[in-house]
Amino acid sequence: MEIFRTLTPAETPSAVALGSFDGIHRGHREVISRALAAESRGLTPTVFTFTENPKAGKDTFGGLLLTQEEKIRILSEMGVKRLYLVEFESIRPILPEDFVSNILADVCRAKLVCCGFNFTFGKDGRAGSRELRSLCAAQGIETSVAEPVFAEGGLISSTRIRNLLADGKPEEAAHLLGRPFAYESPVIAGRRLGRELGTPTLNQAVPPELVRPKFGVYVSAVSFGDTITFGVTNVGVKPTVGSNAVLAETWMPAYHGPELYGKIVRTALLKFLRPERKFGSLEELKAAIQHNGEQAERYFREHPELFDSRR
Repeated sequence: MEIFRTLTPAETPSAVALGSFDGIHRGHREVISRALAAESRGLTPTVFTFTENPKAGKDTFGGLLLTQEEKIRILSEMGVKRLYLVEFESIRPILPEDFVSNILADVCRAKLVCCGFNFTFGKDGRAGSRELRSLCAAQGIETSVAEPVFAEGGLISSTRIRNLLADGKPEEAAHLLGRPFAYESPVIAGRRLGRELGTPTLNQAVPPELVRPKFGVYVSAVSFGDTITFGVTNVGVKPTVGSNAVLAETWMPAYHGPELYGKIVRTALLKFLRPERKFGSLEELKAAIQHNGEQAERYFREHPELFDSRR
């Protein structure tokens, strides 16, 4: 996949999917799939998106659903051949008609433009899918507007998924995303208390730009290199032993390999087991962790499809 971080003119005609695509959830995939299908017509499947979410920084924004690196990986795996990943502030002041003529027509060489029903563009977000269709028609560009995608009685949206994760409902969030919510970060040194308890753990910081899931203990899928295994992950502040920062601490009951300090590990949160709590003793904590490990192993046996790939 070619990646352009500036408005570099395309060399071939394209089918362009437009959007911020935070999460690349099932609704977003409906838009992108329309551009992918146009490859059979000789058009290069292209995504035009931003380095940052336009809503980031607002009080109502709850964090991203995936990092920029993961967005790039998923789009490439979907079959996108060309990606424009540009700064939103460089596009925000552009008038709607100039966006269509100067960027879609001249830069992207678009012959087909795809967007969602609620897509907005142009200065102050003043134009929507109806204006896009009209302006594109004047340039001889076809448009395809995806209808809303519903699941479990509601509209699939990034906001809904963020709320589910904040409420400790990763299974429902995964259904809307089309994959489990996950993060990747290096393993950092901890207090090594887990080793003393017989449950050695790896410590990670959840990338700060991501949505913060509900504090508590989860069944997780942990992958690094060619290894994928089940885990018990505590997200939060570890109230029994104390912590000055929010961490994700994972015990992998079936893993007996070398230590992973400094390695990049991917952790997917699959099922919420219990909230964080303060135990009366380390013995009580150890018993709870062992019980959670048994729950994770049972979940692993019941849902092997969640552990057969990076998803």
